[in-house]
Amino acid sequence: MAVTVTTQNNPVATKLVVNTDTDETADTNVTGASGTIFLVEIDNTANSAITYVKLYNTASVTVGTTVPDIVCMVAASSNRTYAIPAGVAFGTAVSMAATTTGGTAGTTGPTSAVTVRLLST
Repeated sequence: MAVTVTTQNNPVATKLVVNTDTDETADTNVTGASGTIFLVEIDNTANSAITYVKLYNTASVTVGTTVPDIVCMVAASSNRTYAIPAGVAFGTAVSMAATTTGGTAGTTGPTSAVTVRLLST
């Protein structure tokens, strides 16, 4: 797992989570606690297919079975940023995975690494 967490001195978001290898294997509890997500930035430039980044409010994820709380789509060979000004609260944990199928179903990961950055509390 290639996840780094940086503490931020910001009145809104206090953590920057960077996962440079988001794929079909869930990275669980990436913030180390519950939190609120304010921004999701996805770099899918290394892939020639659409990628769906799935965020889960649980530390126990089975990709393809566990229902994601947020699904963010990014086009092939693209970057995309989702800003959530009011934030979305994750009361249990923040976990993530990336697949080539949206929604709950799908267990096939992107061909190349996808980088995901989260701003959270």
